[in-house]
Amino acid sequence: MIDFAPLWLTAKLAFITTLILLLLAIPFCYWLAYSRFRFKAVIEAIISLPLVLPPSVLGFYLLIAFSPENAFGKFLSDYFDLQLVFTFQGLILASVLYSLPFMVNPILSGLKNLPASLQEASFILGKSRFSTILKIILPNIRPSLLTGIIMTFAHTVGEFGVVLMVGGSIPKETKVVSIAIYEEVESMNYDNANVYGGILFVFSFSILLAVHLINNKRKATLY
Repeated sequence: MIDFAPLWLTAKLAFITTLILLLLAIPFCYWLAYSRFRFKAVIEAIISLPLVLPPSVLGFYLLIAFSPENAFGKFLSDYFDLQLVFTFQGLILASVLYSLPFMVNPILSGLKNLPASLQEASFILGKSRFSTILKIILPNIRPSLLTGIIMTFAHTVGEFGVVLMVGGSIPKETKVVSIAIYEEVESMNYDNANVYGGILFVFSFSILLAVHLINNKRKATLY
């Protein structure tokens, strides 16, 4: 009999991470797309680092940064009584950083592909910047938003190296499904590992299928 707690914890982590990144990515991507900041390429490269950096490397440095023995971790502990090492809060912050490019890149690409005339026309008609973003820009990048949301959620579900380094394996606190699979295999409980793996396999395939269907529908509307 498998324990469903890791599945629930994984879904909870993925939902919170996706929501936080969506709220942060929209204004951040708007600034990246339309500002004339000279070093935007550097920022975009930093954002994309989790795509090529081994998860264990990122997890190791986050573990060091979150530790109360270091400046950042000590600051959080002393002034906010917040512990990030081996806690669910630490998993959230680590997941936000690790999944950042999966939300930012699709939204940024959608903004860059929008005709500049859409925003200019809105401003000419007297619309505010906030109103333009809410009523003009966001509806026109809906496929990019959906892609970012879906890919971020799926990527968070599949995390292993980062969550293992930062959160460890505390039941009902930091033991997500990828960690559960690893432990089941180590214990030679292949039946349980197969159930967990099968659930993730079906979920991952469904996510990728949804992304391709969204992109194909978008292309069909353009022609």
